[in-house]
Amino acid sequence: MSTEDKYPEPTSRRRFVKGVVGGAALSAFAAAGAAGINLTTSPTGEGGGLIEYYGVNVVGGPAPRPMPQIPIEIDDEGNVLGVWPPVREVTRQGETVAVAQMRLGDITYSSEWFQYCGVETFPGLEPTADRDNHFRYAESSQYDWQNQEVSPGDPVNVDDFADYRTWGNEIGQPGVGKPASVTWRSEGADAASTIPVLLIRSDRIGQAARDDAWLRASTREGFVAILNKCTHFCCVPGYKIDPASARFDAENEIYCPCHQSVYNPFTIIRQSFVAFPRPEEDGE
Repeated sequence: MSTEDKYPEPTSRRRFVKGVVGGAALSAFAAAGAAGINLTTSPTGEGGGLIEYYGVNVVGGPAPRPMPQIPIEIDDEGNVLGVWPPVREVTRQGETVAVAQMRLGDITYSSEWFQYCGVETFPGLEPTADRDNHFRYAESSQYDWQNQEVSPGDPVNVDDFADYRTWGNEIGQPGVGKPASVTWRSEGADAASTIPVLLIRSDRIGQAARDDAWLRASTREGFVAILNKCTHFCCVPGYKIDPASARFDAENEIYCPCHQSVYNPFTIIRQSFVAFPRPEEDGE
């Protein structure tokens, strides 16, 4: 698959994609709990600056970098939402642009975290888009519990995961984590521009958050959310959806069946990539 296939050009805009997918590891060191830090180099070439973000650690296969995490909040009714930063104006390459951006934990969380696979062109990820931040159940799911107990479009609620400490589906260990296929900021969007999210509730996340400042800031009650597009060739991976994942020791991990990339949903690491430069209007 070509670079153009992976990064479709936005309508009436052009941009560079050189160096976006990351670079060689510069340094890594362990941190308390389940989180570590891994900073990568800034590749030479065109780019819009270095973006640091948190994502699920790649532990196997060809994926070049983590899938980005979406910070979580829970409202007074127990509904689970993704955090969307307030919009602010920043100066980039001598021009003032709108960016959804906030300081969260020890890092700047922004809409620029989601610059890969063309998802940055989705309407819901436009910095100024006024969208519903509730996680909502996807139209189709490979999880029997989701198909039987909730309806597509329903907001995700904490009560739906009451059995997360014992849940299992005969793939890997039971009680490791209960998953759901959900969407975010995508109401009314067509399938091609719907933002896919993997949501997992696990004691492993809750325990790690006790000793890790980032996880305390970005997770709630054991829930962790990941933008579910593989950073290799933009496939949609899954957690406990494919018995064949056991062949790659991935039965308790996030597994992409297309090219066998594996991510550990319980090890969240800090990494960086070179952002796209500000898109230019045609004719500029």
